[in-house]
Amino acid sequence: MKLDDAFQGVSSLAFDTAPIIYFVEANPTYDQLVTDIFNRVAAAELVGWTSVISLSEVLVQPIVLGRKDLQDQYRELLLNSANFHTLPITADVAENAARIRGAYELRLPDAIQIAFAINAGCQAILCNDRGMEKVTELKVLILDDLEL
Repeated sequence: MKLDDAFQGVSSLAFDTAPIIYFVEANPTYDQLVTDIFNRVAAAELVGWTSVISLSEVLVQPIVLGRKDLQDQYRELLLNSANFHTLPITADVAENAARIRGAYELRLPDAIQIAFAINAGCQAILCNDRGMEKVTELKVLILDDLEL
């Protein structure tokens, strides 16, 4: 699906962890696609959202590898970018995540990301996890299905 078609009716886009990693680390398979998406956020065409779950997930490997440069890049993107918001998990999100996890048999981090996106008012979530596409409460955009 073309990116412009995928974003029809989407003004607030939640990000799962994988697209963030692909962008910061310039993954050759996804770099052009995620760069275009993050540029749309930077240009205020979309508002980007993620939860602190993403911050925890993206920092693991850079910490293990002693890559302070990558840690700093992730923190800068997630905590200091215009039009991109990284928010804590609330009790409401936690309870909604439990419902979503039970309904769709998702892993807890995925259920939290979906619940966060719903609570933040996002119309879609960007991920690369086929397990999430069974969710019906918002549009699930799989990177492997998207093209410029």
